Amino acid sequence: MQTMLSTPSNGEAPIELVDYDQSWPSKFANESNRVHSVLRPWLAGAIEHIGSTAIPGMPAKPVIDLMAAVHSLEAAKPAIDALTEIGYCYFPYRPDVMHWFCKPSPAFRTHHLHLVPLGSQRWVECLTFRDTLRCDAALAREYAERKMRLAKTFQFDREAYTDGKTPFIHKILQIR
Repeated sequence: MQTMLSTPSNGEAPIELVDYDQSWPSKFANESNRVHSVLRPWLAGAIEHIGSTAIPGMPAKPVIDLMAAVHSLEAAKPAIDALTEIGYCYFPYRPDVMHWFCKPSPAFRTHHLHLVPLGSQRWVECLTFRDTLRCDAALAREYAERKMRLAKTFQFDREAYTDGKTPFIHKILQIR
């Protein structure tokens, strides 16, 4: 029997967190290889696994987040068209900081891709946050608890869910 999820009027799927899935690192690796072949002309460094699916044991939305290092946002603009050819949807979310994509659609997402200038504040902060939670089980538990509360409170409001995590993220970045 297939379960039907209720969807808000804006067409986005509700926020649902699932237990950590041991397949997430391999899903990242597979997608990273696929994306790397398309992004090769614009890459300035690694493609990193970020977000909660990159933190062992962390409950998460089952969406694999990839962050690809580029030389600059301006130089990487042609990558937008190249990525749409392999199923990524571009959105001008925070266009001064990154080129942001989702796949396969805005309503149902399996992947997020962030093209970020190598060494930029965004690049450093994403890796610092991920690495801190990978190394500190107490902070990872605190973050997981916050995410679970926010997901219940803001099931149909992605922005509020994301905004609710921001104070914790800032706290981690300030102490590191």
